[in-house]
Amino acid sequence: MSSPTPDIIEFSCSGCGKKLRVGQDAVGKKARCPQCENVQVVPSTSETNGASQPAPEQAPSGMSPPESAPSVSNTPSQPAPQIESSPLIDSIDQLTSAPAPTSPAEPSRPVSSALQGHHSDDSKFSATRELFQDITSEVAKIFVGQEELVLGTLVALFSGGHVLIESAPGLGKTLFVRTLGRVLGCDFGRVQFTADLMPSDITGAPFFDMKANEFRFRPGPIFTQLLLADEINRSPAKTHAALLEVMQEFRVTIDGTSHKIERPFLVMATQNPIESEGTYNLPEAQLDRFMFKLNLDYPSELEEAEILKQHSQQVDLSKRLDEELQVITAPEKILEVTKQNGDVFIADKLIAYINKIVRLTRTWPQFHLGASPRAGITLMQGARTLAAFNGRDYAVPDDVVQIALPALRHRVVLSAEAEVEGHSVDELLTELIRTVEVPRL
Repeated sequence: MSSPTPDIIEFSCSGCGKKLRVGQDAVGKKARCPQCENVQVVPSTSETNGASQPAPEQAPSGMSPPESAPSVSNTPSQPAPQIESSPLIDSIDQLTSAPAPTSPAEPSRPVSSALQGHHSDDSKFSATRELFQDITSEVAKIFVGQEELVLGTLVALFSGGHVLIESAPGLGKTLFVRTLGRVLGCDFGRVQFTADLMPSDITGAPFFDMKANEFRFRPGPIFTQLLLADEINRSPAKTHAALLEVMQEFRVTIDGTSHKIERPFLVMATQNPIESEGTYNLPEAQLDRFMFKLNLDYPSELEEAEILKQHSQQVDLSKRLDEELQVITAPEKILEVTKQNGDVFIADKLIAYINKIVRLTRTWPQFHLGASPRAGITLMQGARTLAAFNGRDYAVPDDVVQIALPALRHRVVLSAEAEVEGHSVDELLTELIRTVEVPRL
């Protein structure tokens, strides 16, 4: 074998033995063989004498997807290996020792024992994959970066859940809600939570109609489909309770009369991790109502430069939303897809895997409080939606691992000793998940 150039990594596919060549920037990432479609981690150095050096541990990158590295094929006539990355989580993506999911529609691949009783039909969810791709592409025309926010919100929306966002101000959360509402064809609204905000300011209240000489109900801002609850922790507990009741029951009861909330209904609640003065922390029981907790960071240098280019021309935002964006779907379609996602197959081994992770949080020595059964339901629902977004009608361990941190980080409480030692929730959850054996489906 000829000596590879310094900026090229050459290694053999562990599945078929094919020689693959990729760029140096792909080290530590996953590469898919174009011949057998086997997925493996790119080693740090090229093979020498038929043996390759072990791949380095992939460095955590928060929750943002790494940029795809340029890949080079072994010969010009052969396709290049595909470099893959997880859209929601990279720090524990390498833990899934199970092989990459393969499409059962291809007869040349064997069907695993866990899926033998399942008659797969991926074509059923190909439309869902195309819908997801169209939505993200359209949102990217106005909203730059923050892939974690986009994907996490869409997974929650198509799973019937809500998201809690912890981020610094000025990262475009309001712009995202307006953009997403336009693309989805849904109504959207925003409520700025303050210390004097009352429950009736959110849900609405009856008023006396002088002409009709009777009381009538005036709906509050909660009667929308996409709601941004900005700085939710600045309001007292009774205001939190009014919002969270609507999130769970999808209705408001005023003077003994129930008023239904039009679905789909998604609440994006935000809280500032920096300021604590004048805030009311959400109790653990209320935090459990949120499907995901997403931690957002500042954009990269290139993303921030693109933001400056797009949003510094003093152009009316409403005009841009109307002229540059297309309506991709409608509320009725969202409800249809959400219901269809419930048909995604989850093998018994994967259910046991989810159950082990959730139950282990309750006995982990550095957690004072573990996750509730609702966390397991969240992992099941999220895995189904992610599988549908990828065009599959069955879930795999990668789907669970991708959403493990967003689904669990707000449902566990650190012990006093762990806080003193400076541990973070994400760090301990990553360590916990590493101890659970990944099932082979």
